[in-house]
Amino acid sequence: MTEGLFYDTLRQAILAAISMAMPILAAALVIGLVVGLFQALTSIQEMSLTFVPKLAGVLIVVWLTMGIMTQTLVAFFSGHVIPLIQGG
Repeated sequence: MTEGLFYDTLRQAILAAISMAMPILAAALVIGLVVGLFQALTSIQEMSLTFVPKLAGVLIVVWLTMGIMTQTLVAFFSGHVIPLIQGG
């Protein structure tokens, strides 16, 4: 394996990881901002008020994007990793 091939595979893996994590992180960010704004407006400082909606939102987003994440991983492995293993 050459150095260029290694770095190209590493770059593709990082891009796949970012594309799979982006919807989850975006949902957590949006929910956190909305709950934080709600807490600032109502002066409610309850710790579970931030945790429970984020957890529920992240679980829903993971469930909704699970198929896309699986397709991304399968495409990465079948396009980059498996040919490297087979070709040596």
